[in-house]
Amino acid sequence: MFDGWKGGSRQETFSVTGGVAVVYSRLGEKADVLIKRIISKEKREWIVVTSDREIASYAWSVGSIPIPSEDFLCILKRKEIINEGRNEDYDEEYYEPQKKGNPRKLSRKGKAVRRALSKL
Repeated sequence: MFDGWKGGSRQETFSVTGGVAVVYSRLGEKADVLIKRIISKEKREWIVVTSDREIASYAWSVGSIPIPSEDFLCILKRKEIINEGRNEDYDEEYYEPQKKGNPRKLSRKGKAVRRALSKL
């Protein structure tokens, strides 16, 4: 989704490039509103790639699964390496914050994110 809020067309524009749907919001409409409308309209489990907390929270509330942009980028990089025939691991310095509960058991949201990532 792309913002057409300040300089877009009067109509939403939609195209498919490389198997990816590209949607521009119409003039005066923010992409966030468009994303919320799309994931609310069809009652299905969407995978929403976003680092926006408000969009992620909304996605959870309507039964969709938000994936952080950084995680999605790591998946793309891993697939690119596999496609090139290399087997390198990306060791990025990311430290998981301390959480309560059993550290060996994923939360419901964690399980949903893992399931969504496995589909990509």
